[in-house]
Amino acid sequence: MHILVVRNDEGAKAIDASLMISAYLTSQGITCSITNSIDVTPDYIEGADMAVALGGDGTILRTAHIVGYTGIPILGINFGHLGFLANDPTDSVIAMVASALAGECTKEERTNLRISVLCEGDDEDAFDHLSTSPFDRSNDRSFFALNEICVSRGASGRIIGFDVAFNGDRLANMRGDGMVVASATGSTAYALSAGGPLIAPGFQGLVVVPLAPHSISARAVVTDPNDIVDVTLFDTPSEKDATLFIDGWHDELPAPIRAVRVQRGSTPTTLLRCNYKGFYVQSKKAFF
Repeated sequence: MHILVVRNDEGAKAIDASLMISAYLTSQGITCSITNSIDVTPDYIEGADMAVALGGDGTILRTAHIVGYTGIPILGINFGHLGFLANDPTDSVIAMVASALAGECTKEERTNLRISVLCEGDDEDAFDHLSTSPFDRSNDRSFFALNEICVSRGASGRIIGFDVAFNGDRLANMRGDGMVVASATGSTAYALSAGGPLIAPGFQGLVVVPLAPHSISARAVVTDPNDIVDVTLFDTPSEKDATLFIDGWHDELPAPIRAVRVQRGSTPTTLLRCNYKGFYVQSKKAFF
């Protein structure tokens, strides 16, 4: 068995915990590799049976970007601020890791997002093929998100105009700061701040929330699990300067964005929970 340990190197407690976990795993005849949340790459997941993320939700999100589409479970232990996705270290970190190895933790299957991007100059047929082919993280037009994708106004600061379609059927055209498409997990993040609903993590559909729409009728939309959401920018120079953010990180693209397609990922992200009191108890603590 091999365990990947991903830590936030800005926190001394996370560093100390990683060293204790490494010593414990070695004593049990289990190999491990330790890296920080900034430098973690897909190379680290080869042969891994479980990932332990030591930090806040940002550390878990970075870990999920590497293992979240592979089925490898993630045990998050909170050494950050909010820690909505992580376990509180009320027990010793060794006890939590031991529980996870013994299969005593609750498994949460979290819907994630598969994102395909069409840039100016791209072939539209290739775009359609990309969204129906197996996920390939090496493709610079294909992305993974656990929380959300945000298409927002770019460096010019001007509002952007875009069409929103579901399964090829256009619902509306909008102008505003942009659009957030989130999973249920992401409904507690940017989408919530933008006025979207709080959604229990077992829900498999998507949440589509406009950002500062120039409209009094624009509302959030909650989709079926198999729905596909397309956000297509207007072909007007003053309204198509858009930027892409995935789970809060800015993704540079080689050409301006024309369209973004979002759908549920084929393999859910597995989070391991120790002594978890439930989503609503945690939501009350965090938001109410």
